Amino acid sequence: MMHIDVVNHELWLKKAVTKRDVQIIRLVAREFHWKNHLKNDLLHVFKRLEHVFKRKQVTIYNVYVAAHSPVDSWDLLKRPIHLESREMIMHLFYLDVFMENREMARLSAALKISPISSRYEIDVIQATQQLKYRLTTLLNDKIKYEKNVFSFGKPFFTYILIVINAIMFLFMEINGGTTDTVNLIKFGAKYNPAMLVDGEWWRLITSMFIHIGFFHLFMNMLALFYLGQVVERIYGAVRFLMIYLLAGIGGSISSFAFTENVSAGASGAIFGLFGAILFFGIYYKELFFKTMGLNIIFLVGLNVATGFMIPAIDNAAHLGGLFAGFLASGIVHLPKKKSWSIRALATASLVGLITVIFLYGTSQHKDTPEYDWYLTNHYLENESYEEVIQMATLALESSDELEVEFLFQRSFAYLKLLDYKSAISDLKRLIDVDPYIPEAHYNLALAYIELQEYKRAEEVIKTGYDLHPDHELIKEMYEQLRQNGFD
Repeated sequence: MMHIDVVNHELWLKKAVTKRDVQIIRLVAREFHWKNHLKNDLLHVFKRLEHVFKRKQVTIYNVYVAAHSPVDSWDLLKRPIHLESREMIMHLFYLDVFMENREMARLSAALKISPISSRYEIDVIQATQQLKYRLTTLLNDKIKYEKNVFSFGKPFFTYILIVINAIMFLFMEINGGTTDTVNLIKFGAKYNPAMLVDGEWWRLITSMFIHIGFFHLFMNMLALFYLGQVVERIYGAVRFLMIYLLAGIGGSISSFAFTENVSAGASGAIFGLFGAILFFGIYYKELFFKTMGLNIIFLVGLNVATGFMIPAIDNAAHLGGLFAGFLASGIVHLPKKKSWSIRALATASLVGLITVIFLYGTSQHKDTPEYDWYLTNHYLENESYEEVIQMATLALESSDELEVEFLFQRSFAYLKLLDYKSAISDLKRLIDVDPYIPEAHYNLALAYIELQEYKRAEEVIKTGYDLHPDHELIKEMYEQLRQNGFD
């Protein structure tokens, strides 16, 4: 049974002959007085089926049961009607008081079944009422079943996650902002060097709750509000939370492996919810395409395509979250589905995928300028100045990227080791590249003072003061040199 309409006295029966071929018998207990009315009804059926069955070959048997047939001639409608734009054929049978037996015979021949008798020994009214009751019960059971699929759980963690993200955003805005890179790293954004050098792998989780600007937060929370409710209703609260977190971690690891930029956001976890709905579509295919299937597939495709076109979007996190969410759904599985083999396969696949991506990421990022700079900075904090000089020298010899940063680190290490001439050489080179770093002028003047080359120190600090008159250290040294005779 495909459809029942008690008000319009219609019953639709469907049979899938093959994967592509579908047969439909439409029983209609309604009278049509004119051929055009009957023709319009057939066109309405065509439009309806064209919307429901796409990429399928459909044969429809329209069976009308009424006391009288249309007044004008309608014999042409008895011929098979073909829809030109689609593989769809319609047959018409009209059972009235005069043509009942002949039309029954035609219908039996079309369906390739034994002749159907139109006379019953039982009470026809009673039999009809029983059949009507059975079909109505079947339809109500189907509606109840579909409703239960979408109401296994109630949204709970969806709202909690939205609140957590909003609170985190407000807290960061109050304490330095959400668009400042340094502040993002401070609060737990994904930052590859910190994870590789300091072992701060907790960033894979904390980055899921940090957003870069209000628009980023708004779009992600809007998606979480709608997708989260659907997934949590289908899977239940605990399964939903596991899918969300595993997808978020999978997206973060993918971002770590394939992008070097500082990144943050719930996008990976949200794409995991797309993956969860796609997993649902495998087990409830008809219900999936009947409700949201095509829209979900379109949205996933659109977002992935947009990610490839716009460099600022972390598409690696999106794709990683999508696959991780799909596999995480296999691990927790759908309610009332206990396929342990699928769960085991999904678990092994997710662990294997994350391991491969993680190992690829660690091998890719250990020799990057960002990694070397962060490691050099790490040595500075631990006062390992010889290692600083060695790392910075290798980095400067291999690439011009982050030249200013490495020169400053190395010059600082030379100052600490009292190698003032080497420090002066690096600082002069640094100022030639970028003259707007106040600390470079201050350190260069300091090195000249240590070598008792006061005239050069005065010249350097004068230039620094002209560029940065409000810098405290430069201002203080400038005043001291002026008191000592510098004019």
